[in-house]
Amino acid sequence: MPPLERFGIKDLGFLEVCARCETVELWIDPDPNGQLQLIWLLDYLRSHASLVSKLTLIQADTRIGDQAPTELAEWRLPAASIRSDQLKTASAAWDAYRAPTPQAWFDLSGRDLSALPRLRNTFFALLEELPTRTSGLGATEMRMLELISAGHAHPYDLFPGHRKPNERQAFGYWEVGALLDGLANCPVPAVSGLDEGPFNLEMHDDVDRHERYRRSRLSLTELGKAIVAQADDFSRHNPIHRWWGGTELTNDRLWRWDRLNRALVAP
Repeated sequence: MPPLERFGIKDLGFLEVCARCETVELWIDPDPNGQLQLIWLLDYLRSHASLVSKLTLIQADTRIGDQAPTELAEWRLPAASIRSDQLKTASAAWDAYRAPTPQAWFDLSGRDLSALPRLRNTFFALLEELPTRTSGLGATEMRMLELISAGHAHPYDLFPGHRKPNERQAFGYWEVGALLDGLANCPVPAVSGLDEGPFNLEMHDDVDRHERYRRSRLSLTELGKAIVAQADDFSRHNPIHRWWGGTELTNDRLWRWDRLNRALVAP
């Protein structure tokens, strides 16, 4: 019998499941996506005082999904009750990330985030995914171009992961695939040689298409080489339309990040 059915909670919502439990452990990854999930959850649960009293927070030092089940079974990580200052910090951070510009998130730099100590790294990691001042691309996109330039020719060589050369962890699997699509399938590509796409479930379900994707041999176009050399800007040649938190980024509304000076640059 599947675990949810065994415990009689298959058709229950999250709050209903928590209400039935004596204690609830929140196991949270240290990467940006894990920390975003944490601030969202704490903000969501903040108005449910009876449930908050049941919560304990366990923050891992490495991604939980990268560990084997046998290793996880031996983990003895400290669990701490949720405090009011953690709830307030989470709500402030979640409101800032959902704001219509990155300014509110940037303003968190002046706030004490020590109640959620891993949030500070997430703060900078997400700002670095804004288009840079020189390239018009975020940090993960730039890292993929750099890896291609260094000779990593296949798509999955570029994806972040455990012991992989792309150390950027702000985006998950599907988001990274979409970013690579955007670099290769646009009016003036930065990447050539991507033989399949778009990067979606339909492609993955087709064995032949997925294999063609996996075996693609990538290279930089002239634009890609110029971007890596910091001599050109992707947004000068291609339309930009994506979301960063609650901010809609377009060519006319392109908030940028100046990594050298750690400064937010308004459109």
